[in-house]
Amino acid sequence: MPHHSTPPSMADLETIAQAAFADIPEELRRYAADVVIRVDDFPDEDVEREMDLESPFDLLGLYRGSAMDIHAFGGAPGDVDMIFLYRRPILDYWCETGEDLSTLIKHVLIHEIGHHFGLSDDDMQRIEDEA
Repeated sequence: MPHHSTPPSMADLETIAQAAFADIPEELRRYAADVVIRVDDFPDEDVEREMDLESPFDLLGLYRGSAMDIHAFGGAPGDVDMIFLYRRPILDYWCETGEDLSTLIKHVLIHEIGHHFGLSDDDMQRIEDEA
């Protein structure tokens, strides 16, 4: 992780996210190959309302698309499957916790990819522990 004298930009987070994605266990990564990773500063107003957020800082990432179990039964997704990483909430959490930024982004990706597969929080924790 390069040293930053200013907060990492969206492009910086995209680079970190791609490296973190490459470090996710192959068993999970190969099934998420078609998922697009996008970095935005914050969730949009529709997401804030839908998720009933008290603050836009309450959400680090979000999976949007059809869960894998729907794909398995022949359902066609209406949109491209995407994982949104929210830069400002991630940076805020990073500053508050002191956690390694790459590790934090990897955690968010695993969690959101887990939603893509319909995995439980316990399953995602096990995958993270093994990573």
